[in-house]
Amino acid sequence: MLSSSERHEPGTGRRRFGRRRTGNYGSVPDLLKTLVVLGARGDMTGRLLLPALVRLAGAGQLPAEMQVVAMDRDAGDDDAYRDHARQKLDAHLPDRDEKATEAFLERLSYRQADVTSADALRKALDGLASPMAVYLALPNVLFRPTLEALSEAGLPPHATLVVEKPFGTDLDDAKELNALIARSFDERDVFRIDHFLAKQTVLDVLGLRFANRIFEPVWNSEHISRVDITWYESLGLEGRANYYDRAGALRDMIQNHLLQMLALVAMDPPRSITDRDLRDRKVEALRAVVPPKPEEMAKATRRARYTAGTVGGKDLPAYADAEGVDPSRGTETYAEVTFRVSNWRWGGTPFRLRTGKAIGQERREIAVYFKTVPHEPFDDRDRADVLRFTLSPDAISLELNLNGEGDPFDLERVTLDSEFPTQELPPYALLLKEIAEGDPTLSIRGDEAEELWRIVEPVLQAWERDEVPLEEYPAGSGGPKGAKATPQRAAGRGTAAGDDPRSG
Repeated sequence: MLSSSERHEPGTGRRRFGRRRTGNYGSVPDLLKTLVVLGARGDMTGRLLLPALVRLAGAGQLPAEMQVVAMDRDAGDDDAYRDHARQKLDAHLPDRDEKATEAFLERLSYRQADVTSADALRKALDGLASPMAVYLALPNVLFRPTLEALSEAGLPPHATLVVEKPFGTDLDDAKELNALIARSFDERDVFRIDHFLAKQTVLDVLGLRFANRIFEPVWNSEHISRVDITWYESLGLEGRANYYDRAGALRDMIQNHLLQMLALVAMDPPRSITDRDLRDRKVEALRAVVPPKPEEMAKATRRARYTAGTVGGKDLPAYADAEGVDPSRGTETYAEVTFRVSNWRWGGTPFRLRTGKAIGQERREIAVYFKTVPHEPFDDRDRADVLRFTLSPDAISLELNLNGEGDPFDLERVTLDSEFPTQELPPYALLLKEIAEGDPTLSIRGDEAEELWRIVEPVLQAWERDEVPLEEYPAGSGGPKGAKATPQRAAGRGTAAGDDPRSG
């Protein structure tokens, strides 16, 4: 068993991969004076942004003079919105620091504005201090009219724009949004954020690959047979039908998050972990990703949606029967695509990305399967080594073949694993800190956003033409037949149940 206590104990000054900051999070420079949140009463603000801001306040990580100005079309004043914020914090951050909460609420104010109206925004933004960041905590469909209104209203020089992914609804839409943003913002001042990139284990892919000599010589198709990136969750719609039924699993997770993980696994070593070098390498990796050919779609992709079932003792209606769902859309809740990375390093190694909702056994991991040895002198066929990056809880494990107990000539499976304590700042709080510091390293560059859509668009089109059947699986099951929703990894001897670790 590998211990992580010494490497990750708070206060030991964990290395930051050569970026401009080292050690534990220090004081934040007073860069950002005003954070404007458009969509103040929306789900994203209440569920994610307000808790993240309070976390930062509790950690002493908010710039000293920064004010948070919430905007929405509903009438209201500062006191009413602060009461609203307290209710959301009670629901989504019940264990918060009350002193930090009250200190944060003193910074929080409210202004009524129709965010799609240039005149309303101009009036609402008047008098706010710079430097300023404008956070679009809005549904994707409001991005375009809001960006047009911001462009017409005018913003202070070098204002920062923050938009959530998914960025656009397809490749053409992403290109048009990028062109619209370029009218008013420099690319370095644009943060297209993906909270998956701030997860500790995702970032640990960089540390393991580029700070340890033993992995890079074998990090290629000569030694790696396949890579599986899996995100199975037990949750159903959870009130998100208005968004999810227009997106589906492919747009919501594979285009939006899992391809980011693929890029970190597949990229070549950057010169440094800074915004330009890291994002250049990620884009290079994504440009090499090849979607399945038309004749391969039925074999290389799968889509399905859940029927009625029981998850964790809770009865869940069929997706098609859920409130707000239009069954005629054929929206998938399970998506699986096998991509190829067409370059010297990865030629011949498949990358399988899969995600599903209402799965009985949650599974969130990046699994790297190494090839078996060229000659195996033991009687039993050896099994491939597997390196797993497990997300939620954060851990890394390595499955190996070692001489077993008793007869030393019998092989047994051993898992060496390291679990990580909770990172100091949760993903959204870390991203907000990066925004406050003007550091876009963990944000998505414009050309990268377009590449992500370029990769999935042929699959989307094939599914829209019904070239791949829409399968079904009961809620609470392991997904469609063959999906193997199994435990992420084994502890000690043994291996992850249900996953054949032999080379694929």
